[in-house]
Amino acid sequence: MRVDRSTRLFIVLAGFFICNALIAEFLGVKIFALEETLGLQPFNWNLFGQSGSLSFTAGVLLWPVVFIMTDIINEYYGRRGVQFLSYLTVGLILYAFAFAYLAIALEPAEWWVGIQGNEGVPDMQAAFKAIFGQGMWIIIGSVAAFLIGQLIDVTIFHRIRRLTGERYIWARATGSTLISQFIDSFVVLYIAFVIGPQHWPIALFLAVGTVNYLYKFIVAIALTPLIYLGHAVIERYLGPELAHELRTVAAAAGR
Repeated sequence: MRVDRSTRLFIVLAGFFICNALIAEFLGVKIFALEETLGLQPFNWNLFGQSGSLSFTAGVLLWPVVFIMTDIINEYYGRRGVQFLSYLTVGLILYAFAFAYLAIALEPAEWWVGIQGNEGVPDMQAAFKAIFGQGMWIIIGSVAAFLIGQLIDVTIFHRIRRLTGERYIWARATGSTLISQFIDSFVVLYIAFVIGPQHWPIALFLAVGTVNYLYKFIVAIALTPLIYLGHAVIERYLGPELAHELRTVAAAAGR
């Protein structure tokens, strides 16, 4: 069976997109201190009456890759390509968490529970549950924010594209990411921690959301050159004629 270059490219991009989103969901249970990780003194930020170190989920290491994949898929496969992968990713994330909960419910082997005792983990079952058993409100908030962010991203991307044509890749790619991630940053926290059982005060919600968005803002700007590099690699792989055809069809479908 012959697989053409455009199909092969879509499979590769889709694989990276889904894989990074799934890994980011499971890594998100770990919170790390940015300043200490970089060997710096705590910044002691103060926003909305809240202060402290800059703390992020480990998932932020992978979400930038999802942003880049979203913009590239948008460019060559259009609105339908991004929407299809977004819905598929949400389904696979829920599927993965369902089996994580099933694995937690399995009765652990007695010898396995204490196997890492010498490494400071006296109860492997408790550790496994803590890492993979994320709260239902966190899962709902994360999935909802991801889907809303993706749908907003693809809409803004094509609106900017209609205004600028084939020019200014950075405007439609980075611009759509900055807007969609603003929504994403606050939706996930609101659902998971304000509506959820922890009932964060609004001041804390606004402070943490703002810090998280500022991080994503800086990362989105910093990654702009990688979007151009990705375009250059894809254009060379597809060839000018096929690349132009895909971009034209994607732009038309986004109207």
